[in-house]
Amino acid sequence: MSSSPPPPPRLPRPTAKHFCQGVLISSPFTVPSLLVLSLLSLLSFFFLLHHHQLSLHRHRSYGEPLAPPPVNSQGATGGKADHFRRFFLAGKDPRGGAAANDSISAHLRELTLGPHLAGTPSAISAASYVLQHFQNSGLRAQDSEYRVLLSYPVRSSLSLLAGGNVLQQLDLLEPAGGGVMRPYHGYSPSGSAAAPPVYANYGRREDYQRLAAMGVEVRGCVVVVRRGGGYRGAVVQRAAEHGGAAVVVFGAELGVERGTVLLGGPGDPLTPGWPAAADDSVERLGVNDGEVQRRFPAVPSLPVPAAAAEEILRAMGGPPLPEEWRRHLPRGMQVGGVGGVGGGSVLVNFTYEGVSEMETIRNVVGVITGELEPDRYVLLGNHRDAWTYGAVDPNSGTAALLEVARRLGLLLREGWRPRRTIVLCSWDAEEFGMIGSTEWVEEHLGLLQSKAVAYLNVDCAVQGPGFFASGTPQLDRLLVGVTKKVKDPDFDSMTVYQTWTEANRRAEIGRLGRADSDFTSFLHHAGVPSLDMYFGKDYPVYHTVFDSYDWMKKHGDPSFHRHVAVAEIWGLVALHLADDQIIPFDYLSYAAQLQEHSSAMSSLLGDAVTMQPMNASLCELVASASEAQEEGQRLRVEEKVDAWGELRRRALNDRLMLAERGFLAAEGLRGRPWFKHLIYSPPADSESGFPFFPGIADALSEIPGARGEEETWKAVQREVWRAARAVSRAAAALRELA
Repeated sequence: MSSSPPPPPRLPRPTAKHFCQGVLISSPFTVPSLLVLSLLSLLSFFFLLHHHQLSLHRHRSYGEPLAPPPVNSQGATGGKADHFRRFFLAGKDPRGGAAANDSISAHLRELTLGPHLAGTPSAISAASYVLQHFQNSGLRAQDSEYRVLLSYPVRSSLSLLAGGNVLQQLDLLEPAGGGVMRPYHGYSPSGSAAAPPVYANYGRREDYQRLAAMGVEVRGCVVVVRRGGGYRGAVVQRAAEHGGAAVVVFGAELGVERGTVLLGGPGDPLTPGWPAAADDSVERLGVNDGEVQRRFPAVPSLPVPAAAAEEILRAMGGPPLPEEWRRHLPRGMQVGGVGGVGGGSVLVNFTYEGVSEMETIRNVVGVITGELEPDRYVLLGNHRDAWTYGAVDPNSGTAALLEVARRLGLLLREGWRPRRTIVLCSWDAEEFGMIGSTEWVEEHLGLLQSKAVAYLNVDCAVQGPGFFASGTPQLDRLLVGVTKKVKDPDFDSMTVYQTWTEANRRAEIGRLGRADSDFTSFLHHAGVPSLDMYFGKDYPVYHTVFDSYDWMKKHGDPSFHRHVAVAEIWGLVALHLADDQIIPFDYLSYAAQLQEHSSAMSSLLGDAVTMQPMNASLCELVASASEAQEEGQRLRVEEKVDAWGELRRRALNDRLMLAERGFLAAEGLRGRPWFKHLIYSPPADSESGFPFFPGIADALSEIPGARGEEETWKAVQREVWRAARAVSRAAAALRELA
């Protein structure tokens, strides 16, 4: 993914007076749907308050033991909540058992004994393993099935031709790995080509411009690119737009990097926007439907070992590689030398044949029903499917999720019940394009938009040292506070927060303006506040056969203490969201972050477009956030606990929960209606460099080819207004209806 432009200097924490000079600008926009949801929620809560014991009995299902006596009539609160959080961090089973890191290690070993690609028989055993351990931990657990279109390789080959004869057959396979499918790109079309090769560096727009300046023709050629130019599907499609006949991608330090090239967003290609039910009760588009075909690149592609790419580059003539391109090559190629960027008599003979099949995928969901607010959901998720063995991606996260489940089970046996419902989710088919989570979100969209508090995602839990996180800004303060309570796995005398801030000089939290893991559907489509976190910036065996338990044991996390730290941060954030009387969201942090985004965009746009509508809306958000924060502080210290006090807390919590939905536009982004979040959806152009304000970014990306400059800038201004209205909706959702 392209890097974003440097952020402007960090601004002081805003207040309504500081930000708007004491002027509260009233919003001309209303949010009737959010208000109706909130009012209905209050009515339902009043009923639940007096009937929560009946609710607990009604929701109990297989796999969940009889509920222990409740802690009190309001879930775990106050000192009891602190006690249970400390008990969770201790992670010790009074009955004995393996240490947490040993337990996680055992889970990871079991999950990675063989490959478990989505839709294959081996994927079923991985789902059963997670289901069984959810049930053993005391969760109500079940799987949900969907029937979706997946793709698999049949055969592939790559060779060098000279004078009509095979000069060299190139090896495309990794060392033998029992049952692992040959390297391929999911959803690549089948195709073949015998054509001259062209090297296009990372395959970015600027790289093709450089080739054109050198007089190198791309049309009709096999385009060779190295990984790092952004999402691989966009890289392949860009090569097709420049006339390439096929694409060869290399760059993994070890092995061959697989991956999907699905375009146009996540989810099953045949059911865009609605759930792909496991039976025939749902509409499915035909594979040859134009809307489906647009989801696949126009030309075939293959991932190949670096050694195969090196042989192609050595055989190429034409202009020499630019020096900066040469420096970006793997060290072996730099030492051995390569040819030019394209030209000469050698051809590449490329063949890929794949097959698309309807397959059943399985999500596994475990539930701990909330005692006081069973209709409010805190969701934790990780995907389970892997291209190969998946020790890092994703089963380091799966092992951590099972550890969270184990510790929550210990709390249940201690007498704890969460105030709100906790849902643990194990997704399938993420590697093909976040399919499992997307189908589940689309199936439960109304429920999630009215009842989901937050979604906490962990994909590759451990890639190496160092803590990294991205999320929606109202979760920043909570995450920082939790990392102050968790020991750093690599430095006994320090917390995760201390090492995190030492490495970055502050607690650096990224944003989720990308679509590369299972938070995508929750945030970009449903408007649920989301968090994504992991240890380690990168790792050399990504999506290869070497992503194994042995690699993790030798390199990624030999002691498995980083896995433990992820589980503790993940679970502790969830416990606060599930048990705190007032949901610990901080919308002043959101306003401060949006002001930074607005300032960055204003610097880019100059005088062509005004950001004043956004600034006015931010004044509203600051005022609403300040009022909500003050109200929350009053309700936290209020000693009287009665039905009326609980209703007031419920009303505030609903406003805090629903504010994120205000950033959604029902009609979605222009040309991409599935993406509805106007602040943090990914831009259409993967090279735009803006992880925020996607509508504005999309309009800006159209400027180079626009028919009229004035009309184009008007389109940008309209997107500023759309984003500003979204901020106003969020501000209105936070306010109490006078």
